[in-house]
Amino acid sequence: MPKLLLNLRNVPDDEADDVRALLDANAIAHYDTKPSMWGISVGGIWVTDDAAFADARRAMADYQRQRGARAREEYAAAKRAGTAETFSSVLRAEPGRVALIVLAILFLLGLMALPVILLYGQL
Repeated sequence: MPKLLLNLRNVPDDEADDVRALLDANAIAHYDTKPSMWGISVGGIWVTDDAAFADARRAMADYQRQRGARAREEYAAAKRAGTAETFSSVLRAEPGRVALIVLAILFLLGLMALPVILLYGQL
């Protein structure tokens, strides 16, 4: 019975391609499911053979360890070079987006505080 190896929700295309290449390199039979038209399911990479699933998980764990180390190195290099994204750089680049997010947070905090305000307003 096929088993889901990787849910493709929020997975960059390069990572999904790397995983497919990894499975091909290890001769592990797999197939992809595509996302649904309405976004209910996002697709995935499935391993067809139960016996090969353990090997696929081990290979995937090694790949994720390597990718994580590479991402940390790239972030550290960007911090040293001064090109890493910070709050102030995002604020300068997209002030409208930051303002909308702050307003949304304040609105949600107000909604959460509303029951308390209404409860103590009746006392």
